[in-house]
Amino acid sequence: MLFVTNRRFRQSPSGTLEDGDIPAPRAVSFKLDDTEPSRSVAFCRRLRKNSYKEIYSRGFFRELKEDGAEQILLYIHGFSNLPEPDIFPRATTLQKMFDSVEPGLVTVVPMIWPCDNDLGVIKDYWDDQSAADASAFGFARVLGKFIEWRDRQSTAEEPCSKRINILAHSMGNRVLRGALERWAHDYGTLPSVFRNIFMIAADVVNQTLEFGESGRYIAAACRNVTVYFANDDLALRASKVANLKSKIVSRRLGHTGPEDMSKVARNVYAIDCDDFNNTVDSPAGHSYFLTDANGQPSPVFYHLLRSIRTGRVHAAPSTRSMILTQGYDGNG
Repeated sequence: MLFVTNRRFRQSPSGTLEDGDIPAPRAVSFKLDDTEPSRSVAFCRRLRKNSYKEIYSRGFFRELKEDGAEQILLYIHGFSNLPEPDIFPRATTLQKMFDSVEPGLVTVVPMIWPCDNDLGVIKDYWDDQSAADASAFGFARVLGKFIEWRDRQSTAEEPCSKRINILAHSMGNRVLRGALERWAHDYGTLPSVFRNIFMIAADVVNQTLEFGESGRYIAAACRNVTVYFANDDLALRASKVANLKSKIVSRRLGHTGPEDMSKVARNVYAIDCDDFNNTVDSPAGHSYFLTDANGQPSPVFYHLLRSIRTGRVHAAPSTRSMILTQGYDGNG
């Protein structure tokens, strides 16, 4: 599995050689006790559990272009997730779900930022918020490389025609928002390069997508933005408590959806997952985009699969919203 990360490695950084060539792929391992985001970004391959190689951007994009899948899904994980046993197993599950329904449709690529690995939920939460914000610089560069790679016009190398989608879960939406805001700040414009951006259980304020707010660039960067939310998401209730400790009173996007749909762009959709989120992910009801205890895919998976296939979001045209229910399979 290919992945991108700004987590620090135990090995020292290695740059380009004097003649401009890239170094040979090398084995790397995560320095999990260091949660300071690196300003450089590593392009890597996971061979198996706890076995990784840095293959650098040229090798990474070559493999991604040649892997045979029609589309790419960048997966930005949430709060308090470590590479093992959290991020890679979830990304692998997601890949298997796509492959079981339509092999060759999607390649899942995790984007890994440095969550904390110590004890204490509240401390982890604030440490991870800081790491998410600090990851904006590095991941803005990553998104820029994807934009350049997809749109490259060169006689030596054909541009890549693969469609690129993003799935951001929980605090990963904070990383996404910061990266796109940083890109827009640095370059003055933001191309609409992504097909779908899926914001699942988003741990950001529920006004963030409104015109004039920092998340407005998310809607500008893609064809569709789909917000999946559930009022009884217990993890986001804990997030609200953590924010109250700093006297920040705000409802989360992953709890309510956009506060006012008239104040967001027309390509934003709101999908209510309250009917099943605690069934799929018991008892927290937060990671409800994967499989339930019986290995059955979540209704969210089928809904986003339909969006990836068609480029259109299943929702009521008049309200751009939908109540998703248990048993939804992408039809209807």
